[in-house]
Amino acid sequence: MRLVRQNEQFSREGGRVGRGGPDGRGGPDGRRGARGRRRRGRLAALAVSTAVVATAIASGCAADGDERGGPGAHGQQPRLGPPAQALREYADALRAKQAARAAAAKRWGLARTPLAAPPAPAVKPRITTRKGFEVEGQAQLPPVFTTVPTKDKVVFLTIDDGAEKDPAFLRMMRDLKIPYTAFLSDYLVKEDYGYFKRMQKSGVVLNNHTLNHRYLPGLSYEGQRREICGMQDTIQKRYGKRPELFRPPYGNYNRDTLRAAKSCGVKAVPLWASEGFARHMEWREWDKDLHPGDIILTHFRGREDWKGTMPDMVRTVLKTVTAKGYAVARLEDYL
Repeated sequence: MRLVRQNEQFSREGGRVGRGGPDGRGGPDGRRGARGRRRRGRLAALAVSTAVVATAIASGCAADGDERGGPGAHGQQPRLGPPAQALREYADALRAKQAARAAAAKRWGLARTPLAAPPAPAVKPRITTRKGFEVEGQAQLPPVFTTVPTKDKVVFLTIDDGAEKDPAFLRMMRDLKIPYTAFLSDYLVKEDYGYFKRMQKSGVVLNNHTLNHRYLPGLSYEGQRREICGMQDTIQKRYGKRPELFRPPYGNYNRDTLRAAKSCGVKAVPLWASEGFARHMEWREWDKDLHPGDIILTHFRGREDWKGTMPDMVRTVLKTVTAKGYAVARLEDYL
């Protein structure tokens, strides 16, 4: 705007210099008057052009500032962060979610509300075979592990076989929003494929525990491959997705087991660090405790095996996990 004021000043001065005689014509004064009028015209045009440019620059700066979230043009409101109302709504929704979780815990007989897992890691940890669990040529085979390397205070719940198909278990896990991973054997699952389809629809990943739950090291390579790859085919056919995780029955395997698993798409072989039952926990580590990233094993079993139910098992596991300050996280989020 300084340029505009300067040109207005020049226009006024030009008028005074160019004024000649009384009629503005004739003689030197008249010629000076004519030149003054022409000069005033040019300066006026320059002033208009400068004003247009200045306005355009001002408008452009205002637009740029607004796009970047800075101050906008005069009369415009600057763009701000999330309004207070949105923050209040978020806080209200979070409180409602926590209240619903606490109510579900009480409804299912838990004295303490299970802790919520942290967000999934942006970068997944590198999974390697646990020391002492290697076979010959392990570097080219799926890793075998009992714990996921993480600093998060989380553990992972995995459930094997498929014998017990308790609807109350599905409701409980859905209400509590507890993630878990299933490892299925077809000789048990085929009694009710639909039960595990409902499980899958709730977000549970269905993985491989062989067709018939055989002791794999006692089979030839081809026999092991039929057990493992046959279950890969069954899960893909029934549930639409080929598993990437495999757990050998009883946790027993040899080099042929891992070779066969790799040949039909298995990426990793998670075992376990502790086991949950309806009334107690059993530990595989010397300190008989949980550790960040530990995998917990349990089974689809009922009163015939445990003198308890699947919900009893969940209560036992969650009571232990929560008391030790851990949350149950989704295994696939870390692999």
